[in-house]
Amino acid sequence: MDRLYRQFVRPGDLVFDIGAHVGDRVAAFRRLQARVIAVEPQSALVATLRLLYGRDRDVTIEAAAVGRQAGVVALNVNIDNPTVSTASSDFIAAAAGAPGWHGQAWPKRVRVPVTTIDALIARHGMPAFIKIDVEGFESEALGGLERAVPALSFEFTTIQRDVAHLCLERCGALGYARFNAILGESQRFAHDEWIGKDAIARWLDGLPPEANSGDIYARLG
Repeated sequence: MDRLYRQFVRPGDLVFDIGAHVGDRVAAFRRLQARVIAVEPQSALVATLRLLYGRDRDVTIEAAAVGRQAGVVALNVNIDNPTVSTASSDFIAAAAGAPGWHGQAWPKRVRVPVTTIDALIARHGMPAFIKIDVEGFESEALGGLERAVPALSFEFTTIQRDVAHLCLERCGALGYARFNAILGESQRFAHDEWIGKDAIARWLDGLPPEANSGDIYARLG
């Protein structure tokens, strides 16, 4: 993970970790001596982040979801598997009966505040890298970004390729021209060279359903 993120993050850089969950990426960014804004809407996971990083002056924890505009959203909480809690009802519908998603349930709903990436930039400054992992809400998060940062990543799932395509279109509109991807938690790029938006879209469409999920990376230039 450190080797992967070292391509985007240098000591002293600012990083946004949107959907910080239990902080594994926060740990990697801190090992790279980056300053981190960790954004997480789930109260239990926010408590974990504060336990782990509350005394670290270079980590700021924002207890919020990230969307297209500021406000409030209903968060569907998966009590047994909190890392797939989601603000997207479409994500829950896509997971129903899908391979690899059997038994997942979201029995609890809580209302959480929503901020935007632009609002985070206004408060904390321009990041060198943004990681977005918000379970089907990725295109909504990117909808709240009006000016490109040097590089970002967003999670995709094979049950919601349409969301990934929306993210790619938004990235294209922001000026991102080079893309790569990682399957699952391999931390290794699927392509030896960075490729264009249309090529990464074709790669995404060609994945078998059992590929399940991964992250698409976008960079300027």
